[in-house]
Amino acid sequence: MTHYYEKEQNSSLREKEINVSLNGQNFLFFSVSALFSKDHLDKATELLIKKADLTNAKEVLDLGCGWGPVAIILKLQNPEMNFTATDVSDRAIIYTRKNAKKHGVKIEVIQSSLFENIDEKTFDTILTNPPYVAGRETCKNFILESFKHLKKGGSLQLVARHNKGGKFLGNYMKDLFGNVEHIAKQSGFRIYKSIK
Repeated sequence: MTHYYEKEQNSSLREKEINVSLNGQNFLFFSVSALFSKDHLDKATELLIKKADLTNAKEVLDLGCGWGPVAIILKLQNPEMNFTATDVSDRAIIYTRKNAKKHGVKIEVIQSSLFENIDEKTFDTILTNPPYVAGRETCKNFILESFKHLKKGGSLQLVARHNKGGKFLGNYMKDLFGNVEHIAKQSGFRIYKSIK
């Protein structure tokens, strides 16, 4: 059995529609089997969309985009910003593109294992809900590689459950960046923000 954080998924393809309600607005997305939170918008990603700090951001990366809600909804709310969405998963890329087209937004969607296929690009803001089930080392790589691909003064904003690995990741961000703050919390999740 393959996992959502792997390049190819071998489970049968079962598409569904998801209704996402945020701040009084409704969004309809397509999702598919073998993607993370395939049946609904999970609490961590919801928090990231609601509370991400995009102050002065021009180039924004959604790292590990899944079926695309972060980049797409934030692009709808901030049309002047440039959004890039990446994921290692074939299905994630297909469905993020499908959802972007459905919502009429222009975002750059790139299949990439971390920054493998976007190595030359740097960002003002990187947003991520890393796959903690893939292990601590994988999540640490999300943080380390993000640090390398942020512009000076840019921020990494990572959402995680504080008592199930988030505290560890927040401490790692503090060690690497020299700073970390919790900019939002809800339902046991926190957004950890570090500035380069």
